[in-house]
Amino acid sequence: MEIYLSDEQDVPLPIESVRWLARSVLDEEGLPTGTEVGIIFVTDEEMADHNARFLSKNGPTDVLALPLNPPDGPVPSPSLNGSNPPYSIGDVLIAPRFVNRQARESGAESDHEILLMVVHGLLHLLGYDHTTGPEAELMEGRERALLATFGVERR
Repeated sequence: MEIYLSDEQDVPLPIESVRWLARSVLDEEGLPTGTEVGIIFVTDEEMADHNARFLSKNGPTDVLALPLNPPDGPVPSPSLNGSNPPYSIGDVLIAPRFVNRQARESGAESDHEILLMVVHGLLHLLGYDHTTGPEAELMEGRERALLATFGVERR
């Protein structure tokens, strides 16, 4: 697994926890060893630009998932000689300052809220959604299970 992290903002982050958790999520979801994902931490202003560009929504948001490969498409098997290209599932954009405000408002720990956004974004890349009640229950249950392996309780 290749977890590419980019920190383009100034809020301190639990980077090694993010990397470990992202790798764990991809492992637990059964992705092949050649899987790549980008996790990019951006300012609120950058997130607002991305939110407008990709979702036609105003203002920043906590997390955006930008998938590259459809979740129901074929997942390449790693080859012994390395001839298959890496399987890139896309990028997760997170706005830490926005997430920290959410954490304060809900009484959650900032680092835990960042980790929730990592899991949430990765699950979106893998096809999970929360537009209907049953979908939301499935996604939130999966988030709880994955965060629990890291000792974090989902709010």
